[in-house]
This record gives sequence, C-alpha cells and structure tokens, in this order.
Amino acid sequence: MSQNSRNPETLALHAGYRADPTTGSVAVPIYQTTSYQFESTDHAADLFALKELGNIYTRIMNPTCDVLEKRVAAIEGGAVALAVASGQAASAYSIQNIAQAGDNIVSATDLYGGTWNLFAHTLRQQGIEVRFVDPSDPENFRRATDAKTRAYYAETLPNPKLHVFPIGEVAAIGREVGVPLIVDNTAAPIICRPLEHGAAVVVYSTTKYIGGHGTSIGGLIVDGGNFDWEAHAERFPLLTQPDPSYHGAVWTEAVKPLGPIAYGLKARVTLLRDLGAAMSPFNAFQFIQGLETLPLRIREHSRNGQQVAEWLRDRPEVARVIYPSLHEDAEQRRRAETYLKGGFGGLVGFELKDGIEAGRAFIDGLELLYHVANIGDARSLAIHPATTTHSQLTAEELQATGATPSYVRLSIGIEHIDDILADLDRGLAAAAKAAG
Repeated sequence: MSQNSRNPETLALHAGYRADPTTGSVAVPIYQTTSYQFESTDHAADLFALKELGNIYTRIMNPTCDVLEKRVAAIEGGAVALAVASGQAASAYSIQNIAQAGDNIVSATDLYGGTWNLFAHTLRQQGIEVRFVDPSDPENFRRATDAKTRAYYAETLPNPKLHVFPIGEVAAIGREVGVPLIVDNTAAPIICRPLEHGAAVVVYSTTKYIGGHGTSIGGLIVDGGNFDWEAHAERFPLLTQPDPSYHGAVWTEAVKPLGPIAYGLKARVTLLRDLGAAMSPFNAFQFIQGLETLPLRIREHSRNGQQVAEWLRDRPEVARVIYPSLHEDAEQRRRAETYLKGGFGGLVGFELKDGIEAGRAFIDGLELLYHVANIGDARSLAIHPATTTHSQLTAEELQATGATPSYVRLSIGIEHIDDILADLDRGLAAAAKAAG
C-alpha cells in the first residue's frame, strides 16, 4: 500500500517521514542549521544544476520543512509543496510564479482583507492587474479572461463571506481556456480537497488550522502536478521559456526526470531564493505537531461551529447568520454540500440588528472568547472585521467582501459547547444593553 493511498488521518501522522536515519528519532527533528555539507564538488554541482534534489541552504530548503511539505502534499494529493514564511507570502508567490508585469489574473471578490489589499494594490504596483469578479456566476471568470490572463484565484471558504467557492465549475472553465485555478484552502483543510475538483494549485496559511495553536506564522503552496503548462505555453513563458535567472533553464523541460513539478520547483529555486520568505525550521516543527491532530480538531471545530450557528439563528439580537450549511440560497447550500465533506468548518459569521455599536459591545462583553486577529486556533476567537482585519477597505469593498459594519466573525474552537454558548450569551446581552 503506497503512502499516498492512505487516508488523511493516517497521512497527517506518517507521510514523508518514518524515523531520523542517524538517531532513529520518531519525532521529526528540528534541523536548526543554515547550511549542509556537500559530499563532493560533483555533488554540489549536481545540486545547483538541479540534476538531483537535496539540501543546499535553509532559505531554499530544510529537512524539517521538507517533512511538512511532503506531508501536506500527500494529504492534498499534490505532486510537491513549498513551505514559506506566511500565508501572505504563499498567496503572493503563487501568482508571481507565473505572472509578471503586463499580465493579469482573475480573482473572486470574496477574499480575506489582506489578500484583497495584496491584489488590489501591491500586485498592481508590480504591474500585475487583478480583475475581481463575483463568483456566484462561474462564467464571470471566463468573461474576464483574455490572452494575458495567467491564473484564476479564489478561497474555498472565503473569510468573512463564507460562501463556498464553485471550485469544479471554475476549474473546468480554466482548463478549457488554459488558465489554472489557484485555491486558498486555509479555512477548510481536510474537509475540502480542491485538487480533486480540478484546482491546479492550493495555498495555505499554516498559521491557522494546520498549526492550530496560535504559536507560529507560516504558509504553504501545493503544486497539484495536474496542469499541462506546455499545452498552453504561450500563456506561461515563465515556465516554458528559458529563465535567465537560472542559466537559461526551461522549467517544464528541466523537471521531466523529476516529475510534474515545474511550478513548484520554480517557486522554490527562483522566488524563495530571491525574495527569501523562508519558513523557519522551528515553525515547521510546530506545524508538524499541529498537523498530527488536525483531522480530529477540524471535526470538533465543525461540530461546534454548526451548533453555534444554529443557536445564533434563534437569537432575537441577531439579524442574520452566515454559515455554509445554513445559507438561505439553495445554490450556496449545494456548493457547501458538494465541496465540504465531514463538516462545514469552524468559522461562523453573524450580523447584529443594532449595527456597529452593538458589534463593539458584543466583543467587549465576551470573557471566554479571545478578541484576536486570527482564525483556526484550538480556542474560540471573535473579531469585528470592519474595524480591524478589513478596516483598510472602502465602503464598497467592505460590502463586496461581506464585512458589513454590523458583521461579527467567530472562529469556534474545541472547548465544550456549553461554555462557548454561555460566553456568546454574555456578549449578546452586552450588545442588547448597548442598543438600549
């Protein structure tokens, strides 16, 4: 039985590593080193020429990071993964790997605020246009596509809107016109596998559910190995034409002895080499620890999230609850049931009837839930996006992303459900009091 044919619960514990070859250590060691001894000048030359893969320098690769990369690639069903310093770096590199000045990508409007800023401002300053479209109609992606389009981009479970993205529908359009779909799966690890639905690349902020304990910042890019870059060579000159930054390597040709990893290898040996957003070995170790219990935690996050959403739906202080399984729109529910398996995640959004001041009072009235700018912790978290995570957006952009003034986002943890609900009751009582 091959490792990659095993189930995610098993892969999270075993993929990519059995024991340290030197000491026999079952736990993955923290290889806290910058450099690696080459066996000979020929060995060093082969590594730098990509005739074989191995450790050169920890900015580019590291044995602890390597286990994390192999483990997540196996869980996702991908060809190879790349660990980076943050989810923001993963999002940026995933685009910069195939797009340059004068190119464009088409992105869903439903995005995390930091990604929206990256796309709307920073990438634009670098000459990459991002065309935002409403993902409620998958055909919007086709309509926005032209000869310079290099990728489609979306979040599986966009934060804060929580409308499940039509992965298969948009991926099929992309395959037809020669554009890969990149999916940020941060909010739905284990319960969604975007590559199985046609996505070409998956990105993560490992800071969130994969880490699970709010201790470390990191990101991952997973190359599905399932997109034929050569068949659409005119769209992807960065992969199919000689790269002057790596002695004229043509990435789709250079990797043929190694497997379908042109996208993943180029990201490692050009972007990570040159821009340097490397994950530290210590953080990789932390993420490996989190990954081992992720399948168990995501079930509990989802179970508690469902119960919180149903409880909030019946509260008089609440105008609307946003949760994948409770959407009033039938198409949204269908997408949730199609793409999320084994639960609907731990993110719950809701709008209070009495607006922004009620939202502030709710947050200040909580005692158990932490007021932090993060999601995916084992502990429950709450925030008011319009005044924090999405505060840089205009009123129109806030509306487009779903972060309305009265919207509160909850990241439901794995505490006992009775304690979570009791604290939410305290918050709602404070909101009602503030509204008079």
